[in-house]
Amino acid sequence: MPLMLRALWQYRYFVASSIRNDYVTRFARSKFGAAWAILNPLSMVVIYALILSNILQAKLVGIESQYSLAIYLTAGMLCFNLFSELISRSLKVFIDNGNLIKKAMFPKVVLPATTVGTCLLDNILLFVAILFVFALLGHTPGIEIIWLPVLMLATTALGLGVGLILGVLNVFVRDIGQVVPIILQILFWFTPIVYPLSIIPEKYHVYLNLNPVFPLVTAYQDILVFAERPDIMSIFSIMAVSGALLLLALFLFFRASEEMADLL
Repeated sequence: MPLMLRALWQYRYFVASSIRNDYVTRFARSKFGAAWAILNPLSMVVIYALILSNILQAKLVGIESQYSLAIYLTAGMLCFNLFSELISRSLKVFIDNGNLIKKAMFPKVVLPATTVGTCLLDNILLFVAILFVFALLGHTPGIEIIWLPVLMLATTALGLGVGLILGVLNVFVRDIGQVVPIILQILFWFTPIVYPLSIIPEKYHVYLNLNPVFPLVTAYQDILVFAERPDIMSIFSIMAVSGALLLLALFLFFRASEEMADLL
């Protein structure tokens, strides 16, 4: 671990440059530039808001607002977008950077660090845009928002841990890269984001605990929607699981790095 941290510090400018180049490449010749990083997820939120709040007249119990369900949806999307983007990027990070992995002197831990930096920057920009949307809808989060960095850290650790494990496996079995997006879609609809938790019968709540994203999404919604402190024990539990997955991912990554270099 000290060696990895030292390598990250020595290559910090490379990480920063890689994040900048990612934005330049993604939004080259685009007039709106990096704004597309937040416009794309926000457009989906607006569509859901129009359908759920205006057409279906759906409302959330406990919030006096016509757009209560849209606010609830937006909070859940902030969490799930970070989780899914980390997995999607980590899934391809080794395949896309095969030339760097083959270099013996290159610190391979830099690749996941660049992925984390890009995803966090996207998520922070989305969060700022969401606060602006909340203000337009007349909704103001409470002081509990100070818990949000802890939740972002937990979500990042979980997404990166799962993503790196799948990314290593994807080098050897390319079918994983085709299956994971489908699983993420299923996971999205099996997480109370578009619909409130209250509509799920109590007897099925036990199955939600099998969903690793569920406690994180719920915590985001508690903070941003209901101005309540999240369940601390639940957050500590998911952080412990995330930390274990991240350590396992790094172990697999460094143990399989030579075989990965041969295949790439």
